[in-house]
Amino acid sequence: MFNSIFLQFDSGNLASMLPFLAMILVLYFFMIRPQMNRQKKEKAFQTEIKSGSKVVTSSGIHGKISEVNNTDNTITIDTGAGKIKFERSAISMELSKKYLVPTKKK
Repeated sequence: MFNSIFLQFDSGNLASMLPFLAMILVLYFFMIRPQMNRQKKEKAFQTEIKSGSKVVTSSGIHGKISEVNNTDNTITIDTGAGKIKFERSAISMELSKKYLVPTKKK
């Protein structure tokens, strides 16, 4: 695909290829790079999960971690309805970090 795009440009005119290169750079810095950073943060959070933390799953269930099983990568969450077992990758965020809002000093 890229080969056919580059063949359409005049080999002596680099300025005609600048909009195409600018579009690739914009896609990288505004879409791809932030997504990669978010995935790294989620992966780091999922590896450091400990018992007693209040969390939110990716499906929206709120609860408190009661048990972490490292052998099969599962976590047992205690909710209002009872205990539910989830995969470690289903944990989205820590609940206390979600509600931490920086306060403005006056």
